[in-house]
Amino acid sequence: MRLFSENLAVEISSYYRNLALGHGVIPKVFTLVNAEGDQYLFFIDDLRMEKEEENQFLAYIVEQHDAVSYARGTLVIVENNQQFIEFAVVDKDDEEAIVCSAELTRDMDDKPIGLSEFEKTLVKKGPIIFGGLFEPIKLSEAKTEDFQSL
Repeated sequence: MRLFSENLAVEISSYYRNLALGHGVIPKVFTLVNAEGDQYLFFIDDLRMEKEEENQFLAYIVEQHDAVSYARGTLVIVENNQQFIEFAVVDKDDEEAIVCSAELTRDMDDKPIGLSEFEKTLVKKGPIIFGGLFEPIKLSEAKTEDFQSL
């Protein structure tokens, strides 16, 4: 696993911690780093797209910016009182991805008050289902033109 993928995982962990505990919000986030070290960050909630189109759009972004590594994360609700923030960092040239998960606790007013340390696990890219983005998504020319006009 490359060092910048590890660094990206640490950066996103602290980013989520600040957002959850400082602002009480947990957005779905997508971020990528290209070969020049430029980083792009998207709040997926703001895209207001259907799931299928969202996956296509993020695949387009990965392709256009020649992503070296990228991450996608979200809030996972297991039960009303058990919630996790989870994200995966994918290195383009690696067979494994880093999946990070932390438990979120809330008070009686449903405000986030605690976030455990993020646990990191290395997993094969195949079984991860963060929107199917880890499988190559074929982009049609029409879709590419749609996104170029955004």
